[in-house]
Amino acid sequence: MVLLLLLGTMPPPFAQATQTAYAQQNAEKLRALFDRASSQSDSLLVRYRLYPLTEDEAVLDDLPSSLQDGTPRDYALLSGLWAYRAGEASFFSAVGYGRRSMNLLEEAKSKDPDAPFVLLVEGQSLLFRPAMAGKDPEAAAQRFARLADRVDEEGTAGISRAEAQVWRCLALEEAGRASKAQALRDRMLKQDLAPLYQQFLESPPDV
Repeated sequence: MVLLLLLGTMPPPFAQATQTAYAQQNAEKLRALFDRASSQSDSLLVRYRLYPLTEDEAVLDDLPSSLQDGTPRDYALLSGLWAYRAGEASFFSAVGYGRRSMNLLEEAKSKDPDAPFVLLVEGQSLLFRPAMAGKDPEAAAQRFARLADRVDEEGTAGISRAEAQVWRCLALEEAGRASKAQALRDRMLKQDLAPLYQQFLESPPDV
């Protein structure tokens, strides 16, 4: 009983705290978590969540080009961060950054193609990359569907089912499957969604 009480008063694990702050659009909390990050892995995670909320280019400063040793999640997150940086860069720099992002994603997939953050970042990459670089919204929708299944099956610190489903909704829409996307959107809007996901469904980003 004492152990249960102690567990109930402990702060949530870093990954879950980061995801919660992101879903609540709490950039201040994310910055505080960034200051508390005690490992490169935690730093990559909070940067990955903080940049889309703030578009603060300083978040992308001093990104490592590669990892000597990292988990599939680490490689996927670093891939996503380099993709963000490519989106802010000049054309010639963007090409190099985009190639680096793709190489890191391939490394993540070689370690575990079914890891939750690998599915998330790969789905985003397939959705946002240029057509000449292999944009494939249908494949992105499949990755997000699998991600939702993984979250249901195992639970995943740092990713919610709602996040997987809002991304799937956007991918289905971009793939021309409007009726399926609308049905999914309607079901989700009946739920008590975190502010970010509510906004995402009501005003999705351009892809």
